[in-house]
Order: sequence, then C-alpha cells, then structure tokens
Amino acid sequence: MSLNLRIECLREPALLFGCNETGVEPRRVMAKYGAADKAVGPKELRIGIVGTSADVHVARRWLLRLNGVAIARERSARRYRDWPGAPQVFGVKFVIDDRFVRPLDEERLSLAFHRTSQSEKFDELLELFDARIQGLFGDTRPDCIVVCLPDDVADLRISNPRLSAKEREILERLQREEEQEQMSLFQPTPEELKEAQELRTTAEDLLFRTFYRALKARIMTHQNPVPVQVMRRETLVRPDDEGQSIATRAWNLATSLFYKAGHEPWRPADLPANTCFIGISFHHLKRREGDVVYASVAQAFSNDVEPFALKGSLIPHDQRRDRQPYLDETQSAILIADVLDKYKDRAGILPARVVVHKTSMYQPEEQRGFRSAAEAQVPVCDLVWLRSTAFRLIRKGMQEPWRGTLCTVGEEWYLFTSGYVPWWDEYPGPHIPAPLQLGSCGSTDIRERAKEILALTKMNWNSSEGLGRYPITISFARKVGMLMTELSENQVPNPSYRFYM
Repeated sequence: MSLNLRIECLREPALLFGCNETGVEPRRVMAKYGAADKAVGPKELRIGIVGTSADVHVARRWLLRLNGVAIARERSARRYRDWPGAPQVFGVKFVIDDRFVRPLDEERLSLAFHRTSQSEKFDELLELFDARIQGLFGDTRPDCIVVCLPDDVADLRISNPRLSAKEREILERLQREEEQEQMSLFQPTPEELKEAQELRTTAEDLLFRTFYRALKARIMTHQNPVPVQVMRRETLVRPDDEGQSIATRAWNLATSLFYKAGHEPWRPADLPANTCFIGISFHHLKRREGDVVYASVAQAFSNDVEPFALKGSLIPHDQRRDRQPYLDETQSAILIADVLDKYKDRAGILPARVVVHKTSMYQPEEQRGFRSAAEAQVPVCDLVWLRSTAFRLIRKGMQEPWRGTLCTVGEEWYLFTSGYVPWWDEYPGPHIPAPLQLGSCGSTDIRERAKEILALTKMNWNSSEGLGRYPITISFARKVGMLMTELSENQVPNPSYRFYM
C-alpha cells in the first residue's frame, strides 16, 4: 500500500510597515522604516503608572529609557536586534506626567498582605489596585497605563470561592476529561501542554482565580476604561545579561504599549481585502442561578477593522458531543449574524467573504446555522477547523522542518506554524516542532486557508518577533475566555483586542 505524501514550504506571509515597506521580520523593517502607524513629526504617547512607590520609581526610569537606544546582548544577532528608540520606530516619545502616576497606599497594602484569609487578601488587593487605576479614567487621561505587580501579587492564585461543592465536583470531572483527551494524543512536553491550552476549553480557568486575570477583567467593567500593561517587578530590575536583554524587552514592551495606545505596529500585507475571519470558542461560566454552563464567544479579525469579540449564547454542559460543546442551528446563526452586524457598523459595509475557525469538528447543526446566516448576507463562507495532532515530521540531518511547511498525507493536511526560521537561521523551540492539523466542513482550497492561517499567526502585537503558533482568531479566543470567568452572565466582555493582550 503506497502512502500519498506531499510536502511543500509556503512562502512566509509579508507584513506592511511604515513608508508602505513590506517584510517578514518586524524588528528589522521597523528599525529602518518604522511602524505602519508611525507618526509624522514628534508625538507624545502618555503613560500612566500604578504600583508601590518603589515599583513606580523603577518603572518611570525604565519606561523613559524606551526613548533612547539599547544594545542587544543576545548571541543571535539575526534574531535579536538593537533597540533604535521609540522616536525612530514609532515616531513617538513616551512621556510620564506626574498627574498620571498613582502610587499605592502603603498602609493599606501592608494590611491586605497580613490578612490570614487568602480570599480576603485577594479581594482587598484587587480593590486597592483597581481604585488607583480607575482614578485615571477621567476626561484627561493617559494613552495606556502600566501596572507594576510585586512578584507575590503577580503569582497570587486562590480557589474560586463562588463555586459550590457540586459545581466544583462537575468542573474537576471536566478537568480530568480535558487532561485525558490531551494525553491521549501524545506524550506532550510541558511547552506543548501550555501551548495546547490555547486550543482547549479549560475547566481550571473557573476552578481558580488569578490576580492578573481578575484585575484585567475588573478594569474592563468600568465606563470608558484605558488599556493596561501589567508588568512584574522582575522584568524591570533584571540585569541586562540575564534572560532577554534590555533591548529585547524594550522592543516587546514598546510594541505592546504602542498598540494598546491605539496604533498598529504592522498589519498583514497578503490577506485578502474585506474578508472577515471569525474564531469560535467555548468557555466555562458560572450563572447566578447556580449552574455552570459554557459561554460561546466569537472573535473577528480583518484588514479593515480592529479585532473585536462578541459573546454568544450560553450552552448547558450536557450540550456536548465527543466531549466538545457545540452550538445548535439557531445559536450558530445568531452568532454569525451578530458578528456581521458588528463588522458592518465598524467598516461601513459587509465583508465579501467570511472564514470561520474552530478548534473542533463542526457539528451538522453548526454547519447549517453558520452557512445559512453567512450566505444570507455574504457571497462566500468557509468553515475551517484546526487542532493539535500527534503527527510529527523529522527531516534528514540536523535541521527541523521549516515554519510554513505544509504536509499532505492522503486526505489529511498538517501546517507547521512553528519550525526552523530561515531569516534567523535557527529554530526558536526546545523540542520537535508540532504542526496543526487542518480541515474544512465543505469544499475549500485548504492550501489557501493554510496561507491565511500562517498570516494570522503574525498578528500578535504583544511581542515584536512577528511569529506565533496559533492564528489571532484562536489566541484571541483564549484570552477572552480566561477573563470571562471573572464576569457574570449579564456582563458583556469589552470587544476590543487591546484589553486582552
């Protein structure tokens, strides 16, 4: 029996930067031509700071260094580049006005730390940080707020006190099912387990509360909030020769601040215009009535509008097949119709094409609902799924499969979104690259869908490397789902991607 095997390497998708220059590597191109939204002439980008007095002092000094040059100390000069300064890269100067600096009340902080109850300590610290942050949401406000968390606060995690014994039992059983499903694929490395969480509905998100997640969710519930950048003290005080150099940290932090302040560092150059890419995901949610349900979420990305998220229907926990939640036909149709309405509100027109991404197979009800709602308004609708797989590809010699490798085995398709990166001349990973398995519900050109997915993996503005394992439609989904566990069933998550990075 012959094996029908075909391997090709897709071209790395290009990104668009300042002066309409294109390239695949953000640091190299932005150092010369600047960001896509590089300001013409000097412009101030105002940063607020919240934290302890000591952390505020360190952060202020560190942030102002973003306006100057820093030398990369890492060994790989092709991957790690010198930081040219914010005026050169973004056309802005980071400024810190005293009126936007809010040190915490040290006495209240000490009292909170000395609470014997972990739950009381958690809530008091949350109130303390939230009050100082909320005070910056007035008419005169910073463009972004840096929140400095001491290490013991950043690591704070408690069991969710809102859960009853029965609800906890249900979630622990679901957690065991999720872990068994993941382990059944292959013996994953710790890195692969961490990455795979972006593709899974995780009961642990509701079983435990983390301070970082609770703070980000609380901020979004306020009227007209400002995006925040959470930083650990360790990031600010770590010596230049330990871990990432100051230059690399400056690249990543400045890129994130620039985007959260309302600007695009880069945008895709190869994605088709007026196409709406939608990620569908499910997340655990506790209702006031006392039961635990799934909440469906749609995340949309397009060249023409800012990425946004919408909350869909609540789904009972017994609405599952093969251990996966799904939408019925009506729920599917309503969710897609809502996304298209939101897209039209933002872009002024409907998209010419819709592509839906999902991390599990489409159920017949979902297929009918998605297609009926989309095709009633849009000429073309593609339903694509992607998931983890035990498939691995080993090259002869020492070099790993290249990022962008597309492997076809019979009727199955595998896309390597991680792998050897030729412009760095290295593979930035500790283990054998793991591909994503791709498929579709209905006929479509999988090769073209793979090229789109590869382009969407470059839309992570939390890092300046311009590479990711998952497309933004899926990684955005995970971030929204994590924060939704802190919201009540009646609260609507902030639609803007800037609040989830």
